Amino acid sequence: MTHTARNWNVALGAGLLALVLLAVPAAAQPRGPASVSALALETTPTVVNISTSRRVGGGGTDVPFPRAPEGSPLEDLLDRFEPDSPGRRVSSLGSGFVIDTSGLIATNNHVIADADEIFVFFPDGERVEAELVGADARTDLAVLRITTDRPLKAVRFGDSDTAEVGDWVMAVGNPFGLGGSVSLGIVSARNRDIQSGPYDNFIQTDAAINQGNSGGPLFDMNGDVVGINTAIIASGGNSLGVGFAIPINLARPVLDQLVEFGETRRGWLGVGIQDVTRDIAASLDLDGTAGALVLSITPDSPSDGKLAEGDIILEFDGREIARMRDLPRIVAETAVGSAIDVLVYREGENLLVNITLGRLEQEQAPVAPEPVETVPPEPEISVEPGVLLGLSVSPPTAELREEYALSEDSPGIVIVDVDPRSDAFDKGLRPGLSVLEVNQMPVNSLQDFSRLVDDAVDAGREAILVRLSDPAGNRRYVALRLGPR
Repeated sequence: MTHTARNWNVALGAGLLALVLLAVPAAAQPRGPASVSALALETTPTVVNISTSRRVGGGGTDVPFPRAPEGSPLEDLLDRFEPDSPGRRVSSLGSGFVIDTSGLIATNNHVIADADEIFVFFPDGERVEAELVGADARTDLAVLRITTDRPLKAVRFGDSDTAEVGDWVMAVGNPFGLGGSVSLGIVSARNRDIQSGPYDNFIQTDAAINQGNSGGPLFDMNGDVVGINTAIIASGGNSLGVGFAIPINLARPVLDQLVEFGETRRGWLGVGIQDVTRDIAASLDLDGTAGALVLSITPDSPSDGKLAEGDIILEFDGREIARMRDLPRIVAETAVGSAIDVLVYREGENLLVNITLGRLEQEQAPVAPEPVETVPPEPEISVEPGVLLGLSVSPPTAELREEYALSEDSPGIVIVDVDPRSDAFDKGLRPGLSVLEVNQMPVNSLQDFSRLVDDAVDAGREAILVRLSDPAGNRRYVALRLGPR
């Protein structure tokens, strides 16, 4: 090998060694998720801590209560618990965020409910007294107003409909009264119903939310608010890693109305509704379970004379009703006085009905049962238990009216026995309930009942839709599966 060749080999070897040495640190350097420090720096000035207090219970006492020296750190604590008339003062903590630089702050209703005093704390420790602009218990939202000379920074509202499962989100708030804290997580699920109110449609997140976070914002990675942190699944007040936020698209109309009117003004349809189950869908020959089944109609309501009991509402103002609980929320979001097209399924056909919405003032009472002319007493007949329905039924005799506390004008026929092995028993049918309809046809006699059940069997139906009434007049629909003859 020549001297020149050796030099090239040495140079090549040295070059490869340099490449390896350069590559090793790069490959070994640990890497993690991108920092959100810039996002936290941008958004935390919009978030405030909220402290409330109120007096509860109590009365005077003959035992002197300890007093702390003036200016002592214990002075405020002992003042809160002094059992002096008319009661002791209790406090709570929460979070909020600035929605307008004029001094408007959004939070949860449960943070400020029944408070005598409300104070807003800024990250630098400044405390400002706040007044309540308006609150809404149904959506658990409230708006406060403060007056301050300090410049305020308001949040930007995002679009919660675009928040997809798996998207990163950041919660900012005041957990356990520790002050402004940031936690990061993802959207774990959407459209959660946690049975906290009539308009539940929560964003679920694993971003850490604890006591004191209530009312704080949930930001997306653009720094826009997509939710308001409201609830947790917890043990002893400590988060178990599952938190819930009100979608900002649901919250904004409510916040706007609270600012403008100091109250909410919701649309009202005037119907009682229930879910369309698989069995109900099968009893009506429907392909799916979408829609809301109209159970009752409030007299003199917007729906009176427009909708009928037994209708299935499929669309409202062009928006599909995928589940029953979608309807109250969509109606509530619609402006009072709007003329709305409602698509319903009635007697095998789709119909378009135009309804002008009223205003929801308060929860409506159930519709009272309509009087139906009673029929002469007939001998009791039954559908054989364990076959078809598992029900024994009878006309409403004087003895049955007394036994089950039925009114003199209670309509339909009375269930007197239910086979415990039957689908009817599993779905809660018990003696004393009255059968008003079968497959949306009135039942005024045992012959009506028997004929309508036979018609369903002959038509090859898997189930029948039964309308029931209890002795108090409360009504509901139940789909009962038909067994073999």
